[in-house]
Amino acid sequence: MASTLSKQQQKQPLLKIGEEEEEEETYRFPPLSPLSQYINSSALSIPVIGVYELEIPISKSQTFDFLRDVFIPIHSRFSSIVVKDKKGIQRWKRVDVVIDDHIFVPTFPTGLSSQDYDDLLEEYLSKIILEPQPNTRPLWDVHVFMYPTSNAAGTLIFKINHAIGDGYSLMAALFSIHKRADNPSLPLTFPDVAPRMTKEISKWKKVKGLVSMCINTFTDSAWSVLQGTIMEDGKTAIRSANPGVEFESVSVQTVVYSLDELKRIQSKVGGTVNEVITGVISYAIQLYMQKIGNVSNGERMTALVVMNARMLKGFNTVGDMLKANIWGNHFSFLHVMLPSKCKDLKNMDPMDFVVQAKDEMRRRRNSMALYLTKRILGVFRKIRGPEAAARHVYSIWNNTSVTMSSLVGPSQKMIIASHPINSFYFTLAGVPQSLVFTIVSYMGKLRVVVRTEKSFINCRLFVSCMNEAYENINEAAFGKDTHKKKSN
Repeated sequence: MASTLSKQQQKQPLLKIGEEEEEEETYRFPPLSPLSQYINSSALSIPVIGVYELEIPISKSQTFDFLRDVFIPIHSRFSSIVVKDKKGIQRWKRVDVVIDDHIFVPTFPTGLSSQDYDDLLEEYLSKIILEPQPNTRPLWDVHVFMYPTSNAAGTLIFKINHAIGDGYSLMAALFSIHKRADNPSLPLTFPDVAPRMTKEISKWKKVKGLVSMCINTFTDSAWSVLQGTIMEDGKTAIRSANPGVEFESVSVQTVVYSLDELKRIQSKVGGTVNEVITGVISYAIQLYMQKIGNVSNGERMTALVVMNARMLKGFNTVGDMLKANIWGNHFSFLHVMLPSKCKDLKNMDPMDFVVQAKDEMRRRRNSMALYLTKRILGVFRKIRGPEAAARHVYSIWNNTSVTMSSLVGPSQKMIIASHPINSFYFTLAGVPQSLVFTIVSYMGKLRVVVRTEKSFINCRLFVSCMNEAYENINEAAFGKDTHKKKSN
């Protein structure tokens, strides 16, 4: 009996040691950044959907080879799953990737028109946006749509969880493996997005600007905290305020503008391309409300503008992006007020929307709240834990009306796996809002993706309002004849 007891007693410590070793091994895995943990939680999960419109179709076997030889080796996170340690901290654990588990090839009838395949692609995008990603394998999938649409002979769709990295990280990774179609030996280059140098200002204006920044920082930070707790936008034609709106079916449409034309409008008001697009979106929202007969009566409408928080001024090549050590999630939010009461829309100068957008975004940028918000979330995390911080981020999104996120793409045509890319765009899944805008430039064009709650917002009508708003603003800036000549 004594010998039996001693054997049992000997086994228990060995088991304990094994558990401790396993736990110690988990602690050796690199942790997710705090922001990555917020957007990969029970409260919030935000995958990025990247869509490549290809000049020639790509097969499953070609996609497999590309993923194995090029995509997965980019970074260890593409071959890692998320695990939790005893303290609830999420960590990256390397695993063997079964590539076939990550490739999906939908089947549709052959011989349909390109418009039919456009509709099927939109339905398919809506389906994969809503599908949850299993946490038992690395957090990415690739879908191969091998049917000709209006814009492409075939379409490649990446679904990558935002926890792996933000837009800058993911685009830097993907751009690093793309080549220039005209000369693969040359690096991809990007439009200059660095702010222009302004003329020297007096000491008094500098002091005044500093005081203004301090005030703005305090008020904007307080606004962010309130927006994530007790303050909420009203229910309008662009905000259903339905609980669980992130699980509702969506529609995805895109509209394309000339980057040169946008820059000409930009020069008229001394703003930026993003400010012009924000003005177009503000105007389109008012046009849409008017067309459906549901005009806002002054309810607050807030756009949550997702901004890079790395203090980067821009980049010219992929090498510049990678040297800047930008991997991870380093974004924050600007709360931008949208015009909420425009009864006499016909008699308004369309350029007023651009000027208002410029003034509002300049005022919000003249603040350190963008960086202080991250600190506030860090305090939430330390006091109440990562799940509480994630719920706060969810509330910030859920209590606002619109999300806007933009990326700068290459000026030259790219190839992926030897397949020329006609165009590409991205959108976001899991965002608890009825209306989301994502914006990307490529080859001198700016593409705006409009993602709407399908049963609540008429996406095609809204896109037509986007086009009408842009045309009216362009005509107001340069005259009707100028715009007609450029369109012909």
